Amino acid sequence: MSNPTKILVIDDDREMRDSLKHLLESAHFEVHTLSRAEQVLSQLENSAYDVILSDVRMPGMTGVELLQSLKSAPGPFSLIPLVLMSAHGDIQMAVEAIQSGAYSFLEKPFDPRRLIRLLENAARMNQLTQNEARLKARLSDLSGLDRILIGQTAQISSLREDILDLADSDVNVMILGETGTGKELVARALHDLGSRASAPFVAINCAAIPLNQFEETLFGNANGSAGYLQQADGGTLFIDELGAIPPEVQAKLLRVIDKKEFAPVGSADIKQSDFRIISAGNEAFEAQIEDKEFREDLYFRLNSVVLKLPALRERRDDIPLLFSHFAAQFAQTYEIESPRANPDDIAALLAHDWPGNVRELRSVAERRVLSARRGVGSVASALSRENTQEDIPDTLREAVAAFERQLIAKALATHQGRMDAVAESLGIGRRTLNEKIVKLGLNKEDVLNN
Repeated sequence: MSNPTKILVIDDDREMRDSLKHLLESAHFEVHTLSRAEQVLSQLENSAYDVILSDVRMPGMTGVELLQSLKSAPGPFSLIPLVLMSAHGDIQMAVEAIQSGAYSFLEKPFDPRRLIRLLENAARMNQLTQNEARLKARLSDLSGLDRILIGQTAQISSLREDILDLADSDVNVMILGETGTGKELVARALHDLGSRASAPFVAINCAAIPLNQFEETLFGNANGSAGYLQQADGGTLFIDELGAIPPEVQAKLLRVIDKKEFAPVGSADIKQSDFRIISAGNEAFEAQIEDKEFREDLYFRLNSVVLKLPALRERRDDIPLLFSHFAAQFAQTYEIESPRANPDDIAALLAHDWPGNVRELRSVAERRVLSARRGVGSVASALSRENTQEDIPDTLREAVAAFERQLIAKALATHQGRMDAVAESLGIGRRTLNEKIVKLGLNKEDVLNN
């Protein structure tokens, strides 16, 4: 069972405090109350809260001054959403409160259902903000193998340990896993962390080599063209799509593994090459062996150690971390701010079956970032194969409007809704900015809360 949402209520009116406490506890919030805003920071030192609900006009520190104090405080305090309320409020006060960084503003008397809904949304935003901060901290702490094989699940942690154990060995390793699980990534990690790291890493995709060119590609030819075996001398030979090796080549490859020597096609000269073999496939070989399509003795030479890579759907807890990592990478490439994942985005990521595994997730992250450049899009739309060009404007006028909407939304978020700062950063007047916000249908509160 999840922990209840914690609300800190500040109001100098005792009856209002008691009334709010009763209302919010009946909505299953955990509620603590204070009579003065000066007590808030010390209270936050001792307990974490999801949302702060504060009156504006109070003796001593006002609600607006509390907001300024929180925004300038170190650590996570500045991230806690603050909802302000006042019986003396007006439009100007509400605008100033939002521009100063308040989550929202309520004028007393207010609809209890609206207050509860507002606090639920604020708590959800705070949870997402905290999760994103934790993800960014986790990603920034990654180094070495952690940055290559990102994930916190037991399967990935165990795989990292296996790679570290095997890297300095020359034992043949077979990597099994579905398409897109990162088999070549694991092979490169085994090479890069071992004693052969300074020598070549030569990757062969057996399924991509025409049958009539397979032997020359592997062994080279009498004209002096070096094949993959010679190119891998001193390093690692990574044989991907192992099951696609023609049967007539399998016997020759078996002799190469045993003797580390071979003859180029059309030549009687024997060449030697010292390499480690890492192989990979996305299927069980038992059926191929039984059907005489794959040599059993070659299979046993190559599978001294077998590493099985989990499908992405088998480690769903890693999906948000991986998506955040890829989105940040593409955001840097396309020079925009990485789009923040909302609850619907996270739900879409976790609900998808990921037949293409990590490779598919990386593509989805790129499509999401490309959509964010136009100020549109979601994870759900990025997942839609039929709609990879979603929401692209049909006319130049619409394209300009989408671009303006993106720029203004980014400036609003950057300057926390302070309109003068937003207008100055965009190089336009305050009045022009207000007109464009209305014309473009931008909702400033939605922008600041996303």
